[in-house]
Amino acid sequence: MFKKVFVLGFMFLVAITGVSQAAENKFLQLSLFNPIQLVPAEESISGVRLNIFYQVNKDMTGFSYSWFGVNRTTGDAKGVEWGLANWTEGLFYGWQSGLVNYTGGRFVGFQNGLVNISKGEFTGFALGGVNYAEGSVKGFQWGLVNYAAEMHGFQLGFVNMTKNLDGLQIGLGNYNGNKDPFEFLPIVNWKF
Repeated sequence: MFKKVFVLGFMFLVAITGVSQAAENKFLQLSLFNPIQLVPAEESISGVRLNIFYQVNKDMTGFSYSWFGVNRTTGDAKGVEWGLANWTEGLFYGWQSGLVNYTGGRFVGFQNGLVNISKGEFTGFALGGVNYAEGSVKGFQWGLVNYAAEMHGFQLGFVNMTKNLDGLQIGLGNYNGNKDPFEFLPIVNWKF
């Protein structure tokens, strides 16, 4: 099973990185933990990043995998990040999967983990125990607790919260801060 997932991930990597890559970006990052890594933290990777405990690079386009630790990008990331934790300080386009996923900027794609945090706008699907978006969400949050500053889409969970709802909430408790048409309802809340 792991081999199939790895092969599919690598094929996805090749598809998104394309044949041409920026001359200043390196293709391969191997790391035990930062600073014991092949490519220095201030440089970018367009290709594959593999680490045991912790790796850091400026920007990443491609596939990042951490066996027992953290994938960190101080800039933007595009592609797939799999690890115990994935930490992107800029924007992220693609798929983050880990116990904790954090994006400091805009997120577009799929996030799944125990805790998913997005500080910017979120477009896509978040699946986790806790899904937290400080910006506007356009898409779907499915978890035990879901929060979005603005929700344009669907929240499914035990507790769903937003300051401004344009969509549907299904759960034991559903809070809509704009109170239109209802501020709080059990089971289902909506505004279209």
